[in-house]
Amino acid sequence: MTATPSQDEIALELDAHPEVLSLIRERFNTWCLMQGVDARLTDRICLAIDEAAANVIRHAYAGRPGPLRLRGTSSKIGAQHRLILTLEDDGKQVPLNTIRPRDLKQIRPGGLGVHLIQEVMDEACWTHREAGGTELKMTIDVSTAPVTQQKELHNA
Repeated sequence: MTATPSQDEIALELDAHPEVLSLIRERFNTWCLMQGVDARLTDRICLAIDEAAANVIRHAYAGRPGPLRLRGTSSKIGAQHRLILTLEDDGKQVPLNTIRPRDLKQIRPGGLGVHLIQEVMDEACWTHREAGGTELKMTIDVSTAPVTQQKELHNA
């Protein structure tokens, strides 16, 4: 595993395995809070990242080993504050038109990850990588997030 955290960016490269999901949630939780994102919104963002990573583990690699790369960038332009989150894998590419939320009227377990990602994020775009695998780029405007938590983290 490699990790490159900074004030405005975070990058992780991990082996795609279920045990890394808690580490991903922990690192992105801390990073979002450092960006001044509200704790409740941070929880929702981390849940979306967790769902996306779990989908890579389950569908792109089918439980086999493979790299999972995650990046987060905080972009502040004037009063707007956006987080850009990217997940990349080298696994099996599925037809992009099959990546969609299931009908919520269906009563069955699972299959809500894409729905949750699209509910939390302002934008979510899946593309095939030329070298193989898939990239998911998600953006969310967190401009209304209070900055008090960022100060509390640095004073702790």
